[in-house]
Amino acid sequence: MRLEHGVMIFLGILIGSVISLEGWDINFWDKFILTFFTALFLEASTFALNDYFDLEIDKKNKRTDRPLVRGDIKPKTALILFGIFFPLGIICSFFVNMTCFIIALITALLAILYDTHIKKIKLVGNFYIAYVMAIPFIFGAAAVLPEKGLSLNFTPSVFILALIAFLAGSGREIMKDVQDYEGDREKGVLSFPRYIGKYKSSIVAALFYLIAIVLSFIPFIFETFGIYYRNIYYIVIIIITDVILMLTSMQLIFNKDINLKKYRKVTLLAIFIGLIGFLLGALF
Repeated sequence: MRLEHGVMIFLGILIGSVISLEGWDINFWDKFILTFFTALFLEASTFALNDYFDLEIDKKNKRTDRPLVRGDIKPKTALILFGIFFPLGIICSFFVNMTCFIIALITALLAILYDTHIKKIKLVGNFYIAYVMAIPFIFGAAAVLPEKGLSLNFTPSVFILALIAFLAGSGREIMKDVQDYEGDREKGVLSFPRYIGKYKSSIVAALFYLIAIVLSFIPFIFETFGIYYRNIYYIVIIIITDVILMLTSMQLIFNKDINLKKYRKVTLLAIFIGLIGFLLGALF
C-alpha cells in the first residue's frame, strides 16, 4: 500500500490549505483529518490495484520488494484492499466539501485508468504522474473553502505552486524515460526519447525546469500574490531550489553523459526544499 506516499500527499494537501488560509487555522482541524484519510485511503487502494495488475511484470523484473511477488499475500487480497479503501477515500472526501469530492473522484478514476491502461502509454503516463504531484495543493486549498457548493476560488499562489509541481514532475518523468530508453526500446514502449531522441528529450526536461524557475519568482514580484509578495522567507529558500534546478538543467543541456539517476534524486530534493519555501512563506 506504500502508506508513506499517502503521508507525502497529505503534506502537499496541508501546504495547499495553509497557503489558502494564509497561515495556520486550528478551526479547520476536522478538514485536515478528513483530507489526511482521503489521501491515505485512495493512495493505498490504487497502489494495491497497481501491484495486482503488475504482478506478472514484477515477477519478470524480480521485484522482490513487492509482497505479491514474494507470495506474502494473495492477489485476491490486493483486490480486497482496493475494494475497502477506495470507497472509504471517496466517502472521506465527500464530507470535506463538494469541490474536494469532485477532485478526489476524478483523481481516483484517473488512478484506476493509469493502473489498467495509461501506464502502457508513457507519453500520457508522464503527465498523469505530474498531475498527481500537482493536485494535492489544489485539493488542500479546496478543503478550506467557505463555499458549500463547487468552487475553484483559490488564491493565485495555489495555482502557481500546482503549476510548478506539474512542470517539475513532468521534467523528472521525462528524465526517467531517457534513463529507461534501452529497456523501453526492447519492450516497444513509446516514450519521449523514442519519438524525438534522448538528447532532445533531455532538453525538453530542462525546459520544464527552467519555466518552473521563472514561475517561482512571480509570487515574490507581484503584489496580487499576497503573503509571498516581497517575502524574504519565501524567496531565500526558493532560490536554493532554483539553483539546484538550474544546475540540473545545464547538465541536461550540455552534458550528454549526465548521471540521470543521481540528478533525478537531486531534483526531488529541490522540489522538497521548494515546498518548505512555500510553507514558511505562508506561515511567516
